[in-house]
Amino acid sequence: MSGERIRVVLVDDHAVIRAGLAQLLAGTDDIEVVGEADNGATALEVVRATAPDVVLMDLQMPGVDGVTATRNIRAAGLSADVLVLTSYSDSERIVGALDAGAVGYLLKDAEPDDVLHGIRAVSRGESPIHPRAARALLGARSGPAPVQLTSRESEVLALVREGLANKQIARRLGISERTVKAHLTSAFARIGVTDRTQAALWAERNGI
Repeated sequence: MSGERIRVVLVDDHAVIRAGLAQLLAGTDDIEVVGEADNGATALEVVRATAPDVVLMDLQMPGVDGVTATRNIRAAGLSADVLVLTSYSDSERIVGALDAGAVGYLLKDAEPDDVLHGIRAVSRGESPIHPRAARALLGARSGPAPVQLTSRESEVLALVREGLANKQIARRLGISERTVKAHLTSAFARIGVTDRTQAALWAERNGI
């Protein structure tokens, strides 16, 4: 931290929300607002100019969103920690924000004291996460559902793993080369790969 008080920058495209947050923080003895930005594009400039300890970051903003702004702050090597304060609790946004470098995630329906506690927690090196966001995050981090391949797709992938070309696979399985290509296209989409090498590696890792 820089000094005794926790220096905070507010980033939100709604002036009313920024004003409410500024009033809330002004009522404390250990937190002060040193800057504001009304969009993600100017957030980096404000953070660079004011050197805050914590950036209270909204996510949904016109132009540059909060995830990108967070990533820009991290990429610039600035020491400020980003604490997200948003209305969204879907796992995609939470994972995106944390992967971009945010250290905490609060929701705007939190109690005022929760926001203050969150800022103080971040300044102590902790990572506060709203319970609803934490549940969504745990669900996202538990991993995707297992890939369901048809028996024929599995057979084709196994032969790709062996290094066989489409014509050889067609001959081995007694099907046309066009059918092999169709099975490969479907299998590639299911397992999330784009070429035979990736497919062969996936098949090896998954025991196909």
